[in-house]
Amino acid sequence: MCRSLLTGFRHQATLQAEIIALRHQLTVLQRTPYPKRLLLNRTDRWFWVWLSRLWSRWRSALIIVKPETVIGWHRQGFQSYWTWKIGHGRRGRPRVSKETRDLIRTMSRENVVWGAPRIRSELLKLGIQISQASVAKYMVRHPGCHYSSSHRARYCRRGDYAWLESC
Repeated sequence: MCRSLLTGFRHQATLQAEIIALRHQLTVLQRTPYPKRLLLNRTDRWFWVWLSRLWSRWRSALIIVKPETVIGWHRQGFQSYWTWKIGHGRRGRPRVSKETRDLIRTMSRENVVWGAPRIRSELLKLGIQISQASVAKYMVRHPGCHYSSSHRARYCRRGDYAWLESC
């Protein structure tokens, strides 16, 4: 009994969705002065995208545009939403400020033993959020010095600073 009642409600809801879809298309056609070029606004597009998400047989009632067009509207809306959500049109990582770049260069010049991890941890203590890769990117390269930071630290712990002459 409950199953037949639910089936009746589903059938009724399907009929109502079809009636709404057909009435909407009639409204668009009545509003358009030239039948060859339809005037569809954002609300019309939003309506068909919404209907396509709720009603599985929406393609059967669609006459004024192709179903691929509605799918394209849906993709376009999805893309514009995420573009807005991510950063209102900005792309990529946020820029590192000039003060932070200068601070990284100063720290790497004055503390030759420090590598990117140590400089990053010092910057985090100052409240500057930055990745280790970005720190390594902005560090000063010492010409002719091919030692890693751990290698330099090992020599400095021993007290052997002669290798610094080559860096």
